[in-house]
Amino acid sequence: MASLEYLGMLPFLLLVALAGIQLGLAAYCAEQAGTAARTAARTASEPSPHGDPAQAGRNAVSGWVDPRISFPGAADANAVTATATVDVPSVIPGLSIFGPVHRSATMPKEDTTP
Repeated sequence: MASLEYLGMLPFLLLVALAGIQLGLAAYCAEQAGTAARTAARTASEPSPHGDPAQAGRNAVSGWVDPRISFPGAADANAVTATATVDVPSVIPGLSIFGPVHRSATMPKEDTTP
């Protein structure tokens, strides 16, 4: 009898476990988007010549995350803003619960006046 009750609860327990994994994956993608945005903004704020800021942001995160990095708004003389967008993969194929996550970071430009 107990094994039948366990079999009845098994789908529910599996659903709860998958939901926990999905939430952890969404949080990880949000953290990686923040890291990519900060790195891209920091690189873009350095005095020229500097490396490609978007590539620096992509290099700062896990390879499978593949962030899209943009620099929205007009060029400010004092600061650089970078925005990273990361798609959150689903643990259940064909079911997309979360949309992409966006994180922005603003870094002041270095003062290079003597």
